[in-house]
Amino acid sequence: MPSFLQNHTTRIYSVLRIVSGLLFACHGAQKVVGILGGAGGSGHGILYGVAGVIELVGGILIAIGLLTKYAAFISSGQMAVAYFKVHIAGGFWPIQNGGELAVLYCFLFLFIAANGTGSWGVQSD
Repeated sequence: MPSFLQNHTTRIYSVLRIVSGLLFACHGAQKVVGILGGAGGSGHGILYGVAGVIELVGGILIAIGLLTKYAAFISSGQMAVAYFKVHIAGGFWPIQNGGELAVLYCFLFLFIAANGTGSWGVQSD
């Protein structure tokens, strides 16, 4: 089984990039547009709106593979800020404060920033 997977690492990486980018864009769409169960940006403050734009635009760029390294690096930083600005108040450990997704996105996007678009992207690195 590992040899089968090893033969497809570039494609599996691209699927990881596309799916994580689309899911991240959905979080942005919740914040900016108010769809998918979100409340929209009204009344939440400027940081909420900026976070939504980074998530929406960054997620789309990551998913389609355009300016991937830059979009992933900025998105990774935004998730680090989200963790330390929002979640840390509930305790240090992500399992305590509900910040697991922020930490996971932070390190996933850092990995994508280091590795670039891979295959199946608009712009290869």
